Amino acid sequence: MNLAQEDRSWGALSDLPGHPMMWVLILTEVVTFGLLFLTFAIAGAVHHDLFAAGQAQLDPTLGGINTLVLITSGWLAALAVEARSVGRRGAARLLLGGAMALGIVFIAIKITEYITKAQAGIGLETDTFFTLYFLLTGFHLLHVLLGIVILVAVTFSDSLENLKTGTAFWHMVDLVWVVMYPLIYLIG
Repeated sequence: MNLAQEDRSWGALSDLPGHPMMWVLILTEVVTFGLLFLTFAIAGAVHHDLFAAGQAQLDPTLGGINTLVLITSGWLAALAVEARSVGRRGAARLLLGGAMALGIVFIAIKITEYITKAQAGIGLETDTFFTLYFLLTGFHLLHVLLGIVILVAVTFSDSLENLKTGTAFWHMVDLVWVVMYPLIYLIG
């Protein structure tokens, strides 16, 4: 099967940047996170006072900083694809390195938040709010780690399609956080 036939076999997914199989994964992840967000929102409506008390114990400034960190990281990843598309391979790798470094900054900030909560005696079993907080943010944190691994892989196997595939996943991780941050930290 030639490449043109293979692209047609993916239907609408063939028009998206990167490999269509990544988009199958991304769509699955978006649905999964969407269901988790819905669970959080419903639990918050049912246990409004508990969720308001839990939310008051979070640091929206750290969450906001992490939002800026991931948005900037996504921007660097997009610039890497643009650089690679015009043959600037070294610049693309440097930009991906910056995106990964910011991913590590995100992880460090999130771990700092977890340590602060643990030191205050708050954990996964504290109450419904914190159970969902740790599950949602922890699941996202695992995606940040996976995203960094994917970016490392496409840094070394840096065809334009690979870069588009890897950065598509990274942008999904950004998008999920952009929705998660206000849901968990701000909306009460």
